[in-house]
Amino acid sequence: MVKHLLGLLKVKVVRGVNLAIRDVRSSDPYVVVRMGKQKLKTRIIKKSTNPDWNEDLTLSVEDSALPVRLDVYDKDIFSCDDHMGTAEFDIRPFLETVKKNPQGIPDGIAIKKVMPNRQNCLAEESAIYWSQGKVTQDLALRLRNVECGEVELKLQWVSIPGAKGL
Repeated sequence: MVKHLLGLLKVKVVRGVNLAIRDVRSSDPYVVVRMGKQKLKTRIIKKSTNPDWNEDLTLSVEDSALPVRLDVYDKDIFSCDDHMGTAEFDIRPFLETVKKNPQGIPDGIAIKKVMPNRQNCLAEESAIYWSQGKVTQDLALRLRNVECGEVELKLQWVSIPGAKGL
């Protein structure tokens, strides 16, 4: 079966909050974002457990059922990078909102709220907004398999001319 591009998902990796210490007093964290076979990486922030990445990574979405996975690592020079936790989220609630094409709604209005549950890594309620003609979502993800840490993201959908679309 040939898959078709639905569009692009812009994932802004905003910042890490209270990430685990993996070096003597701090960490040198970076984030790896995966969806299917795609793998994108942020830059490394030296000596920080509260890094500000503010970095845009763009995923090609062919299958909306695939989750987006984040892995946070501590960069090491003389050994393997240390794992600092993982998180996963489902883009389907976000894409369902995009499909509704909510034009005409006042700017900054929350269209839908996604609640934290056992199946997702949300640290708090996540709102999907209509802002400046685009659907966006702010996510705070609690990292799993680690003693502490969260990663904040902002999602935005990018429609591509000629793509299959939603």
